[in-house]
Amino acid sequence: MARVSVMDNSPEKRSEWRAIFYVQARVAILFVPVVASLLIIAALAGNDHHSPEALDRTVTGSVK
Repeated sequence: MARVSVMDNSPEKRSEWRAIFYVQARVAILFVPVVASLLIIAALAGNDHHSPEALDRTVTGSVK
C-alpha cells in the first residue's frame, strides 16, 4: 500500500499552495493601514498626562 503524504510534492499542489499564500498576502496588505492607524491613535491617546487636580469637563460630576 502506498503512503500518501500531507505535503504532496507535485507541481500542481505547489502552485495551489503558492496561490493560496499569494491571496493571503494580498489580504494581509489590506490590513496594514488599519493596524498602523490604530497604533497611532493608541500612541496619541497614551500621551495624555494631566495632573490629577485638573478639571475634567467631560465628567458631569467634576464641573463646579
